[in-house]
Amino acid sequence: MILHFYFARRFLKSFLGLMLVFTLLIMLFDLIEQIRRLSDTTAGFSQALGLTMLHVPETLYEMIPLIVVLATVAMFVGLARSSELVVTRAAGRAALVSLMSPVLVAFGIGVFALALLNPIVAVTLKRYSAMTEFYLSGSNAALSFSSEGLWLRQGDDDGQTVIHAGRANAEGTQFYGVTFYGYAPQGGLTSRTEAESAELLDGEWLLTDVKRWPLDAGGNPEALAETAPTVRVPSSLTVDNIRDSFGEPSAISIWDLPAYTAALKEAGFSARRYLVWIQTELARPFFLMAMVLIAAAFTMRHARSGKVGLAVLTSILMGFSLYYVKNFAQILGDNGQIPIWVAAWAPPVAALMLSVGLVLQMEDG
Repeated sequence: MILHFYFARRFLKSFLGLMLVFTLLIMLFDLIEQIRRLSDTTAGFSQALGLTMLHVPETLYEMIPLIVVLATVAMFVGLARSSELVVTRAAGRAALVSLMSPVLVAFGIGVFALALLNPIVAVTLKRYSAMTEFYLSGSNAALSFSSEGLWLRQGDDDGQTVIHAGRANAEGTQFYGVTFYGYAPQGGLTSRTEAESAELLDGEWLLTDVKRWPLDAGGNPEALAETAPTVRVPSSLTVDNIRDSFGEPSAISIWDLPAYTAALKEAGFSARRYLVWIQTELARPFFLMAMVLIAAAFTMRHARSGKVGLAVLTSILMGFSLYYVKNFAQILGDNGQIPIWVAAWAPPVAALMLSVGLVLQMEDG
């Protein structure tokens, strides 16, 4: 038991040390990038630093699997050089038994990242996206969801228009049960327009079965209301604007994603990308376990056996390859080319089986 705690402490120490190093490096490079992006705006150094602090958690969160690989390599290379692995083997401990504590620590890191870091990353990333869009374009997101449906916003020199729709098609081009609220540049409500449907075309909305109430002309709005079979309304929105406003799945807490996907489905949009993300996040702890086993399979050998550099390079390349395969499978799942469960769970399960086999082979060899 004492040896298990010792290995767990060594692995956690390596992981936290590398996390600190990567945090500082990411902050440095990200700050340079933010300063470059904001160079043509009125934002200054403090705004760039604020964006950097908001963006660093998301970058670190994505790099956790790679940091786990490097932490495992650093730990076992250190144990090999100090001959502690030789003593462990001489005591009769199998390789898988020695790996039990680092693997469990990696699983705990995955659970901690999923339960606590994920919501923090979601908040900071959402704030980062909003502030970046504001600094670069002077506007905020064009779309949001609520229990009553979805809301869009567009604007020009004549004022702002807030659009409410009960639902939409999966492509985000056709909206149903639509209400347009027109606002003057000073903020006053000027009109209300209801339509059975609205189709987003190139630079305009095509409304059908329309009724419009003027609210700035005085008198009774109902008496002044107008109806028309179709009406064309200029629009600054595009389909890409609307799709981009959905936001990345990582910008939504894992605890809020089930309700968000339900709202997406109810509004008529496809929630597949978010469902893939949920399952991928749930599989994260098991993927981290596989990364530890993969890295250990090539580095759990005595330093005097030679080829330490080759073993380290091989373990790192294997870890990076598995990370790439995981991301590639996620992309295939997002596009609907493979089932959601396969996209999320096949890479970690396959990596676990491969890594256990490698550890057993290296031990026998």
